[in-house]
Amino acid sequence: MHERDLQMQTFTHLRIIQKVFLMALKYYEQIDRDNTKKIRELLDELPYFCTMYFRGIETTTSSRTRIAYARDLKIFFQFLIHENPLYKDYSPRDFQLEDLDKLSVTDLEDYLEYIKYRTDVSEDKYGNKVEKEVINSRTSIKRKVASIRTFYRYLYRDRLIKTNPADLLQMPKLKEKDIIRLDANEVADLLDEVENGEKLTRQQQVFHDKTELRDEAMMTLMLGTGIRVSECVGLNMNDVDFNNDGIHIHRKGGKEVTVYFGDEVENALRPYVEWRKHQATAPGHEDALFLSLRMQRMSVRSVQYMVKKYAKTVTPTKHITPHKLRSTYGTNLYKETGDIYLVADVLGHNDVNTTKKHYAALEDERRRSARNKVHLRSDDE
Repeated sequence: MHERDLQMQTFTHLRIIQKVFLMALKYYEQIDRDNTKKIRELLDELPYFCTMYFRGIETTTSSRTRIAYARDLKIFFQFLIHENPLYKDYSPRDFQLEDLDKLSVTDLEDYLEYIKYRTDVSEDKYGNKVEKEVINSRTSIKRKVASIRTFYRYLYRDRLIKTNPADLLQMPKLKEKDIIRLDANEVADLLDEVENGEKLTRQQQVFHDKTELRDEAMMTLMLGTGIRVSECVGLNMNDVDFNNDGIHIHRKGGKEVTVYFGDEVENALRPYVEWRKHQATAPGHEDALFLSLRMQRMSVRSVQYMVKKYAKTVTPTKHITPHKLRSTYGTNLYKETGDIYLVADVLGHNDVNTTKKHYAALEDERRRSARNKVHLRSDDE
């Protein structure tokens, strides 16, 4: 065998081994792998010390959070280049740690003003410059401020910089929003619509005939367990345990838990699982529980579209997303049990204060209901 043929054969074997390895990765492992590649691409455009920072926070943050931080830092250094005369001839890679020490609270407050509204300039595929207006909400601004504060705090703690002006930044105040959730009758109407599809358009009904079993199983599962949409699409066939009425999921932060479901979820899930056992999938998606029409693992975006499609027919005035289904479950569980710690545990909140913040109105309602529960004198006195 010629040397060139041997090299080609070796290369082919390596590609096969790589493909088998990728197929064996669990959904969340594949997501982390893809996100890590994105982070590395972003770090190639940022100052060298950002790499040190991301290594430092790797064990305490998710890959998705780190991508958000990296994008926020990219905007921060672009701001300094475009708005601060000291750095007008810089590229992001030119920044040194000493440059951060030159910045004051006023500079960072200017950054806050900048991210409220800015114009991004990029190139299209033909090399033409394209301007895009970006307006950030208060929630988005608050997250970007948190990114900068975390960044400065890490560098200051490790004595890589001498000052920490970011600690003096005031976080923007957010208005408390009412939690949008489905009422009991809306939940029933939604599941009825998923089952029969009567209010869908003709085109949607064509697809509904092919996806009814899957859609009913997914919607019932999310409404009946409160799992996140990423946890739902990440389920594999062997994650479903009908003997114990539970599903094995991978939570944010890497924790693996079993979430239990009731009879209604089981009744919707069983027929789909039986159907799923006999389906041939696209390569690399053999383990996936929920499949698209292309016989690939469902994506988060496709589930978001599915929920929106059905919800619009039932409650057009409410913007219902998969997360709203999660809020609906949390509300119903709290109303039934009155146990905020149980709700926090089932929803996978690391801090019960997060749960209390979301269900504060219900907590107040329960406190009000206690006002006449304790009697100081008997009625017959």
